Amino acid sequence: MASTIFIQTSFPSKSVNKSLNTHFIPSFKLPVSLSFKPRTTLPKRFSVRAGLIEPDGGKLVDLHVTEPERELKKQEAALLPRVKLTRIDVQWVHVLSEGWASPLTGFMRESEFLQTLHFNSFRLDDGSFVNMSVPIVLAIDDSQKERIGESNSVALVDSDDNPVAILTDIEIYKHPKEERIARTWGTTAPGLPYVEETIANAGNWLIGGDLEVIEPIKYHDGLDRFRLSPVQLRQEFERRNADAVFAFQLRNPVHNGHALLMTDTRRRLLDMGYKNPILLLHPLGGYTKADDVPLSWRMKQHEKVLEDGVLDPETTVVSIFPSPMHYAGPTEVQWHAKARINAGANFYIVGRDPAGMGHPVEKRDLYDADHGKKVLSMAPGLERLNILPFRVAAYDKTQGKMAFFDPSRAQDFLFISGTKMRTLAKNKENPPDGFMCAGGWKVLVEYYDSLTPSDNGRIPEAVPA
Repeated sequence: MASTIFIQTSFPSKSVNKSLNTHFIPSFKLPVSLSFKPRTTLPKRFSVRAGLIEPDGGKLVDLHVTEPERELKKQEAALLPRVKLTRIDVQWVHVLSEGWASPLTGFMRESEFLQTLHFNSFRLDDGSFVNMSVPIVLAIDDSQKERIGESNSVALVDSDDNPVAILTDIEIYKHPKEERIARTWGTTAPGLPYVEETIANAGNWLIGGDLEVIEPIKYHDGLDRFRLSPVQLRQEFERRNADAVFAFQLRNPVHNGHALLMTDTRRRLLDMGYKNPILLLHPLGGYTKADDVPLSWRMKQHEKVLEDGVLDPETTVVSIFPSPMHYAGPTEVQWHAKARINAGANFYIVGRDPAGMGHPVEKRDLYDADHGKKVLSMAPGLERLNILPFRVAAYDKTQGKMAFFDPSRAQDFLFISGTKMRTLAKNKENPPDGFMCAGGWKVLVEYYDSLTPSDNGRIPEAVPA
C-alpha cells in the first residue's frame, strides 16, 4: 500500500475540447481473438496503443487557487455573502476541484443541470459530447437567496464558517426536486438514502457558477494519503510505465472472487498485447448509507488483501474516490466510469447491478441487474472507454476456492451473499476456506464486533463513510 503514497504535485489548468473515439468489449470472448460490439461500426482490428487516455475535454481542470493567492481569496471571501456547505457539499467541492468531473468548472448552472438530467451528457463548444449523468449541484433556501441579492459571487464556508471556496459568475434557478429524483433514480419512492440525506430537506433553489477552491480539501482522518487526485494517479501510472489502466469501483470489502476477477482481467489484457496493465482499486470514499462498511474499515481490509498477496502491490494502485454515493444504478454507474476516464483508466470493470440497491419499499432490487453494463456500452460520451463485464464468481466446493461459475455443474458452487457474509462476520464465524484472505476477514469481524451493544445496552450509531 505504501507504493501509492507520494508527493502532492501541482495541477494543470483549464480544459480544451477533443473529439471522441470508441470500442466496447463484451463479456468473455477471451483473447487473442476478441470480438467487439460497438454502438455503430465494427473496427476491423483491435490495436494496442501506448499512453494514457485523454481526460474528457482534452485536459483536466484544476479549480484550486495558487498558494500565493490564498490569503487574498480568504480576504475576498470574508466580504461576500456566505453559503454554508454540508458535509456532502464539501465532498462535491473536492470532486470538482481535482477535475474528476472535467471539463465541469463548478456547481452546475441550469443549462448543465438540464442536459445532465435529460441527456446524461452535455455538449462542448466544439459540438462534441462528454458524459455527465449525475447532477452536481448546490442547493440554497429562500433566506440564503435573499441574502445573496444582486451579488455576482458568494463565499462557500464549512460547518465552522471557514472559507472553502468562492463561487463566481453565479446563476440561481429553481430546484425541481421531484423531477431531479425521478430522472436520477427512476422512482420517487420514499427511502432513497441520498435523497433523504441531501435533497428532501434541501432548499428550493440551486446556485451554479465557477469554483475557486482556496485550499485542497483534507479530511484529517488518517486516509488523506490515499486520496490521490486524477493528476496524481496519472503520474503514478506513468511512473509504473502502465500501458493500460483497468479500474474497479467498490464500496464493499474485497473477497477472493473480486480478486479472481481482477487478476483474470489483467491476464486478459496481457493476452491482448498490453505489456504492463495496472489495476486501479478505487473504493468510493464519499457519503455511503449507514449500513455499508465505513471507509476506514474498508481501507484496513484492502490493506490486508495486499499484505496477504491476494493482489499484487506492484501492479495495483489503491486510492480513494472522493465522490458521494447515490445508489442510482445505471444512471450513476456512468458517472463512476466517466470519472475514471479522467483518472487515466481506459478499461472499466462492471458487474451485476452496479451502483444498485434494494428497492426502498418493495422486496426486490431497484434496478435490473444487467442494465448497468448494457447502459455503459451505449452511453453517450463514454465511447473511448472499454467496458469489461465480469463473469460471475462463486465458491467452488470441489476446489475449495472462489472460481468462475460453471452452470454445467451448478451443484458444486456456493453463492455467499453480502447478507450471508455480514451474518458470518457478526457471529464471528469463519467463511469457507478460500473465500477471503484471513487478514481481511479478521478486519471485517473486528468491525462488526465494534457494533455490538455497549454496557448501557445501546448499539453505537454507524456513521456513513
